[in-house]
Amino acid sequence: MDASVLTVATIAAALVVKTALNEIRSPGSARQEWACVTDGVAMLSGAVAALCLGAMGWYYAGYGAVAWAGLAGILVAYLTGQRHTGA
Repeated sequence: MDASVLTVATIAAALVVKTALNEIRSPGSARQEWACVTDGVAMLSGAVAALCLGAMGWYYAGYGAVAWAGLAGILVAYLTGQRHTGA
């Protein structure tokens, strides 16, 4: 396993902790924050970004790049969902 996978896991954990803390402060905020999961346009754009980056990254850098591509896909879906919902 590549050492950069641990960095991706740390960033993903930080996103989960951030969402949990916001949910504690304001119940229901997690559902609003991650509404992109139910938005088809956001999920499709994230999946396309992850697939393209993952395919290129795996070819050049191996499995560590695939983990980063997955994180990038999640962030693309998150940002696209925020823009699409107007939040």
